Amino acid sequence: MLNRLLRALQGYFSFSQRELKQFFILIFLMVVLIAAPFFFFQDDVPYDPTADQQLLDSLVVQLDTQVKVAETERAGSYRRKPIKLYRFNPNQLTVEQWQELGLNKYIAQRILNYKAKAGAFKSKAQLQKIYGLPDSLFQLWYPYINLPDESPGYADTYKKDQPFSGPYPENRPKTEYPRKRWEVQPFDLNTADTTELKQIKGIGSKLSARIVAFRNKMGGFHSVEQVAEVYGLAPEIVDSVRKYGFLSKANAPRKINLNTATFEALRQHPYIGFSLAKAIVNYRTQHGPYPSLEELRKIKLIEEAKFQKLQPYLTVQ
Repeated sequence: MLNRLLRALQGYFSFSQRELKQFFILIFLMVVLIAAPFFFFQDDVPYDPTADQQLLDSLVVQLDTQVKVAETERAGSYRRKPIKLYRFNPNQLTVEQWQELGLNKYIAQRILNYKAKAGAFKSKAQLQKIYGLPDSLFQLWYPYINLPDESPGYADTYKKDQPFSGPYPENRPKTEYPRKRWEVQPFDLNTADTTELKQIKGIGSKLSARIVAFRNKMGGFHSVEQVAEVYGLAPEIVDSVRKYGFLSKANAPRKINLNTATFEALRQHPYIGFSLAKAIVNYRTQHGPYPSLEELRKIKLIEEAKFQKLQPYLTVQ
């Protein structure tokens, strides 16, 4: 019977005697490999979460440290240095001297580049037109600038009793009516739309939309200083927003109820995020409703600085 089976296999696959032997060896090895796990089977070792918990705790500590360092660096970048005021001519200052007057290095270099291409500044108004120059800083300098308020006009170029001859000078007024000076109107940061935000020099469509999106995600600003947290805003732009933006009591930030808010509602707030939202919900599940905001201090992830930032946006009622 076995010989007939072997001859049938050999005829069907056209195996030689040697190939037939190799075929059976292969089948044997496959059976051994399939059966091996059953022979070497061992009982599962009980799972001990201690090591994993220690690893997670260490990662939380590292994350908190990184957040503190980032907040410290951010606070340092926006910390205003003392300004040294004295009478000066904008045409004679170096980058370092501009920095002593409170200007950052990039805008100072921009002023020097402008002067090299367009020539010397002839008036205070010409200096004010430099892109990125904070209005509040210019107003502080104004009494100390050794230049006239406005450039000499057409009337100063020719005397009234002289007949006009020759081409029109470049600085001849184009109209007989003086142009009205544009003034930024103060606005409520919690209700301002992109058009109002674009009044500020340096804020375009993208930055204004980014400010509105950040404000809506936060539920509103409770302090003008929070504008500095919007990604991409240069310090001079933040300074201008601080100057013209205000917050009315009628438009207070939207609060989240700690005892009814879902995990998803909590995690979407920029000051909370995934990890803290999970901790808040877990604590509520284990200990019941929060009796007061002070109960949050018992969560290890929330330190004093974090608690102070969260307080205006949370409620328990």
